[in-house]
Amino acid sequence: MTAEPLQRLRSEALALSEAERAELAHDLIQSLDAPRDNGVEDAWEREISRRIGEIDAGQAGLVERSEFRRRMRERIERE
Repeated sequence: MTAEPLQRLRSEALALSEAERAELAHDLIQSLDAPRDNGVEDAWEREISRRIGEIDAGQAGLVERSEFRRRMRERIERE
């Protein structure tokens, strides 16, 4: 792809909403990954279910997105 179509595509992608950009980024990253390992996918499904169960049971607390981002920025700055 030449520079002009790539720049146009980049501009269009950046005009998407944050959720749409996240979905696009996820799809693009997946396209670069090796073939799926069903064992890993199954393990993640179990882990996600376990975590949802903890949240539903009141055993885990949730953090607002803005707080999470603040904590991550703070952590990155320390490194």
